[in-house]
Amino acid sequence: MALPGGLRRPTPPRGDRRPVWQREYSRTIAVCDALAALVGAVLGYLLRFGDAPQSAGPSVAWTMVLLPPVWVASMLLFRAYEARFLGVGSEEFQRVLLAGTTVVALVGTLSWAFALDVARGFVVIALPVAGVLTVTARLAVRRYLHSRRSAGECMQSTLVAGHPAAVASLVRQVQRNTDHGLRVDGTCTPDGRSTPELDRLGVPVLGSLQDIAGVAREADVDVVATLTCPELDGPVLRRLGWELEDTRADLVVAPALTDVVGPRVVIRPVSGLPLLHVDRPELRGIRHAGKALFDRGSAALGLLLLSPLFLLVALAIKVDDPGPVFFRQTRVGRDGREFSMVKFRSMVTDAEKLLIDLREQSEGNGLLFKMRRDPRVTRVGALLRRYSLDELPQLFNVLGGSMSLVGPRPPLPREVAEYGQDLRRRLLVKPGLTGLWQVSGRSDLDLEESTRLDLQYVENWSPAFDVMILAKTAQAVFGGRGAY
Repeated sequence: MALPGGLRRPTPPRGDRRPVWQREYSRTIAVCDALAALVGAVLGYLLRFGDAPQSAGPSVAWTMVLLPPVWVASMLLFRAYEARFLGVGSEEFQRVLLAGTTVVALVGTLSWAFALDVARGFVVIALPVAGVLTVTARLAVRRYLHSRRSAGECMQSTLVAGHPAAVASLVRQVQRNTDHGLRVDGTCTPDGRSTPELDRLGVPVLGSLQDIAGVAREADVDVVATLTCPELDGPVLRRLGWELEDTRADLVVAPALTDVVGPRVVIRPVSGLPLLHVDRPELRGIRHAGKALFDRGSAALGLLLLSPLFLLVALAIKVDDPGPVFFRQTRVGRDGREFSMVKFRSMVTDAEKLLIDLREQSEGNGLLFKMRRDPRVTRVGALLRRYSLDELPQLFNVLGGSMSLVGPRPPLPREVAEYGQDLRRRLLVKPGLTGLWQVSGRSDLDLEESTRLDLQYVENWSPAFDVMILAKTAQAVFGGRGAY
């Protein structure tokens, strides 16, 4: 349709042009939400009125009937079914929490406004159960989605635009982590030419930066990702967004501060311009005091509960190889202070002497010595390392305050001696028993990725971030990936 001035109204994509798997995923989530609400309502009724069903008034029956559709409608209102929030990150569950809280408020308000006789015991049981089941079901479906993505299915076709070096860096990160569901099928560079690095990554260059919209339309991609560069300034990106309106492609822009995320970055309007305000990283203060208290309390509880396992592991080590049960090693902690880190011994007693002959065979990331089949590792030690059981005595370090439950990997003094300015920022916080390096590949990570993850943690620490890492640690440990 023509508009004044020769402009054309953008033609919206016809119908629902999302991939089939996305539509099925959203429908599955909606069905699970409805079933969660229904189970919550039935369980609430049985526990509250099971022995006296005649005492349940008509308002309870109506609540049971209306709860599933109202529950789903609330999730829809808070956009908990939008594809960009599903399958990855915490935003999905934040919206579920908001939607569930809204339903609770709605039930309370209506029962008060219309003097409805809704039994509080029924509501207290039904709504929390519905919330727990909703989150549990979504986590299960998400895990299934991640398993399909690890097999190359349910991916979003992505076109990346920017300078070759930055494009290659983003492609490596996307290929390393399939959980986010992005598959780079092509790139656009300033001159439309490829480079040896892009060729090695197997990503074709489909055009120049002036061809982004045409390439996206012809390739029918799901996502167009642009990287920071002078050619893609504000006016260019604005016009690109207009040109993509008649396609199904979402436009995402990677800022220069890619590792600074979350509450540290807010948009602040200044003279009509939306500027990114970046807060300082929180390295001291009350929340860090709370973190220290949580660390020590959890370490004390963990040592108490795991004491039988400690005894079994100690016995296995003694039977397998003569020598001490524990291995102590000097590591560098917060602000460069050295401390003695304790682990279960997983190697022969003269392992440090044998290291001299094995150093050239290192498969580590440059600073850290690692071998997939290290001849110094004992039979019991190999099992302990696979499931990170050798790390459990570090709970003593956490209890003593030299380590934290979550943080960067504790480095050796010789590693710190080779640190540059960037790497030294790892020493601004306590090293951790686990961390982003633990849940992202462990020893399989190269030096660049290990450094990026540690700095990302330092820059973006928060209690919620710690909880997320702790939750993912169990999956990484039981999977055994990257442990050697």
